[in-house]
Amino acid sequence: MLYNVISSGSKGNATIVYSHGKALLIDFGISKKRVSQAIQEYGIGFDDIAGFFITHIHSDHASDAYNADPEKLFAPELCLPHCEHMLLKDHLIRPFSTLLFQGFHVTAVPLSHDAKATVGYIVDDGSESLVYVTDTGFLPEKDYPYLTGKTYYIFESNHDPKMLYESQRPDYLIRRIISDTGHLSNRDAAYYLANLLTSATKEVVLAHLSDECNTPEIARKTYETVMQAQLGYLPKALLKIASDASETKGGSR
Repeated sequence: MLYNVISSGSKGNATIVYSHGKALLIDFGISKKRVSQAIQEYGIGFDDIAGFFITHIHSDHASDAYNADPEKLFAPELCLPHCEHMLLKDHLIRPFSTLLFQGFHVTAVPLSHDAKATVGYIVDDGSESLVYVTDTGFLPEKDYPYLTGKTYYIFESNHDPKMLYESQRPDYLIRRIISDTGHLSNRDAAYYLANLLTSATKEVVLAHLSDECNTPEIARKTYETVMQAQLGYLPKALLKIASDASETKGGSR
């Protein structure tokens, strides 16, 4: 399994998961042009993408979903931004449901965000597995059995609380971000990951970092500090930091 976090952040989100000659796109909040350029690396074009899986309807995750073939589009809500058509009813994603699709098992897990029916995804190709969790104020405990011990994690580490509180952001926005329907802080993300990672985990990508209230250095240091405190050691999994300005690639053939 290979992955490419083309973009991750408030300016747009999209991630390619590729295995056995097939590709899925999780979230479509960037331009079709960027996706088309990124997918060329796997020797296929945009029209060859097998399926498009949207996590929720916020524009940074779904603004360009209208470019997807309706026959290939899956989401937790029937209506998506800018889409003239309704989602096909049998393509409506339901929490804890698993879809066998083009050689992938795709399982949705419920998250807690201020967009109705937000989900994360676990993608399994039969050999390796990938977790995609962003945009959640906390991780529901009932999700743990589904998320534990996977090969790759793309996991929200949105903000540093000190930077957030000292920012120029209005109070209502700060309250939204730190709420149970907001975004995970660096520390929260690291605590969850400390409980989810196992020796089977190869790579972790910290994702959806705030441009104003986080830095890759702070996110990495917090992850390492929490892991040492919770586990007594740093996991062997390779740690990467995603952004909305450049691609973050990983996985193995």
